[in-house]
Amino acid sequence: MTSNAPLAPVDGSAGEPEIQSPQQITEQEIGEFREQDRVLPIANIARIMKNSVPMTSKISKEAKEAVQECLSEFISFITSEAAEKCHDEKRKTIGGEDVLYAMMLLGLEQYVEPLKIHLAKMRTVSE
Repeated sequence: MTSNAPLAPVDGSAGEPEIQSPQQITEQEIGEFREQDRVLPIANIARIMKNSVPMTSKISKEAKEAVQECLSEFISFITSEAAEKCHDEKRKTIGGEDVLYAMMLLGLEQYVEPLKIHLAKMRTVSE
């Protein structure tokens, strides 16, 4: 998401605007960033993975962590597209339809129809 607002010259002249560099992240801010805030809970992922394989199968910690990383990136990718749509429409809340739109935009249309059905069922249950 980029802002379309023009940059004003610092010296008040009508010439080329001065482009400011992004603010540096402090060590304190880096320390406050927690990995668990960025990824899905591994226990939930492990449970879903276990339900997808025969009971006699085992899943390594590395496999669970790899799936955790992929799922987290996948969700971030779709969410950022949905957020961009909301930003363009001057809305602050991402809804189910925004996520479905993002998935269509990203070439994941085969998942949209089943998710529309699931979303409709979830809405009737919560009413």
